[in-house]
Amino acid sequence: MALPEGQPHLARGELEGLSRVELASKLILTYGAQEAVRVVLKVLKVMNLLELVDQLSLICLNDYRETYREHVRSLEERREGEVGSSYIQLLLVAKPSSGSPESPACPVPEQELDSVVVEDLFGSGEKPYPAPSSVVLQGSAGTGKTTLAKKMVLDWAMGTLYPGRFDYVFYVSCKEVVLLPKGKIEQLLFWCCEDSQAPVTEILRQPERLLFILDGFDELQRPFEKQLKKRSSSPKEELLHRLISRRILPTCSLLITTRPQALHNLKPLLKHTQYVHVLGFSEEERRSYFRSYFKDEEQARKAFEVVEGNAILYQACQVPGICWVVCSWLKRQMERGQAVSETPRNSADIFMAYVSTFLPSDDNEGCSEPSRHRVLRRLCSLAAEGIQHQRFLFEEAELRKHNLDGPSLAAFLSSNDYQEGLDLKKFYSFRHISFQEFFHAMSYLVTEDQSRLGEASRREVERLLQEKDPEGNKEMTLSVQFLLDMSKKESSSNLELKFRLKIAPCIMQDLKHIKEQMESLKLNRTWDLELSLHESKIKNLVNSIQMSDVSFRVEHSNERKSHSSKSFSVKTSLNNGQKEEPKCPLVGAQKEVSHGKGGGAEEPDEEAGSREMGTIALEGQNNGRIEG
Repeated sequence: MALPEGQPHLARGELEGLSRVELASKLILTYGAQEAVRVVLKVLKVMNLLELVDQLSLICLNDYRETYREHVRSLEERREGEVGSSYIQLLLVAKPSSGSPESPACPVPEQELDSVVVEDLFGSGEKPYPAPSSVVLQGSAGTGKTTLAKKMVLDWAMGTLYPGRFDYVFYVSCKEVVLLPKGKIEQLLFWCCEDSQAPVTEILRQPERLLFILDGFDELQRPFEKQLKKRSSSPKEELLHRLISRRILPTCSLLITTRPQALHNLKPLLKHTQYVHVLGFSEEERRSYFRSYFKDEEQARKAFEVVEGNAILYQACQVPGICWVVCSWLKRQMERGQAVSETPRNSADIFMAYVSTFLPSDDNEGCSEPSRHRVLRRLCSLAAEGIQHQRFLFEEAELRKHNLDGPSLAAFLSSNDYQEGLDLKKFYSFRHISFQEFFHAMSYLVTEDQSRLGEASRREVERLLQEKDPEGNKEMTLSVQFLLDMSKKESSSNLELKFRLKIAPCIMQDLKHIKEQMESLKLNRTWDLELSLHESKIKNLVNSIQMSDVSFRVEHSNERKSHSSKSFSVKTSLNNGQKEEPKCPLVGAQKEVSHGKGGGAEEPDEEAGSREMGTIALEGQNNGRIEG
């Protein structure tokens, strides 16, 4: 009987003369216990012994793969569909991996960056070169990496992503790995399954059928042990390093998300890796996000009008994390009946608007709630301590040390309960790493020690000079960017107005010095790459590349319990009528069809010349087809 590709074939001679127990042992040794049962079931079906199929299935086939899939689906239901029901597609672009033979001879300029789809990241190997087993998903803070990673796990559990390719897809939050009891791969699997009885030996028997999604490599958490003062890898951190560098489970597949600033630590661990950039939302997806966030259509319309009327806000909302900040700020202003009169000029202004809106007010007479300035100072102190020690999770005791009440600060802090032995333990983190970076930047302005900023800037410059990145991907930290934005005239006035903070002359001098140093190092600002590529390189590319198999997935909240989704495929081909020159092979070209504000197809660029529109087909689950 023909077996699926990759499964070993047992010759007739290997099976002749074996007793029933010997035969079972041989099958288990060859395929693993669960897979051996499935092989025998297929044989029995071919022999039409269907009664035996039913008996064997009932007795033996308690398939843990389906148990784990159901666990992933139930997690999403408990989160009330935070990922699946309102997910907005992201723009992704890919370059050939640095180790590919095409890379040195045919470097790909930025204007030829190719769009890529998640479904093609781990293909079947039918392309001109095998699909990489390691993919790095890189993007600045807030570009949607974590949401995309969680959506991938959910889609796999629903059976719509990589069907038949992986037996298990595990999501690992790098900042939470510090909570593992031990730095062993078995413990990692127990933790991912949230099941101390998970059959880890069976799961590990076929590592090529495993995909580990390691989310937030740049947020690898330092251990909680106070005695560990110097920077050295903890056993849990070392476990991830061994997994990434293929010292354990060398045939498994990996997807790693990170901010660009951590690439210099990540790249030495990797081989044969595809790098994918997350660019955030397209123009139409920004509008979709507002409709999804504001359940009230009139509120969504008014909020989007405010954003469209401010070029800075409109561009910044390409970054999903900033889009959430803007929507949350506008919604609270609307709930208070306040007109939005602010005109943010940079990212620091946007975060200042949010923070000033959600900080407790000073005019609560007779209330024990701390004043705005005291709460701000305490949040800054917590954030700075975390950044200094590479810490992103905080125990309740740490919040008490900073006189912070976690539940009352839900606008800035989120909490999760984690199993520790037989008990549940609560940990807090900033709602997003960008908030921790923002409060870290503010900490230099609320401190009484005016020399701290100068020392920090010297350490930052030393760090950047030590980094060796031949591709020039150096990026200043988000904290430094926030500080430089705050030092601008309009933003510093905004700072004084909202928080009664005036930047001292000595700090302003330090900021001027930092700006000169950053300019001399020619550093990228956070979100520079995402915004520049989307606005020029990718937009022009849409009208000239070949596009195929574009998938849109629409999930309705009332269908979540049935775990069903409606899938549509759009296939289109565009060319400019000219003979194409050979180009470097890239990851499968794919792009969502863009629509203008009126809902029609986007007009092609005048400079691109005339183009011919190929077939557009919409394929649904009912196999219907519309061609035009």
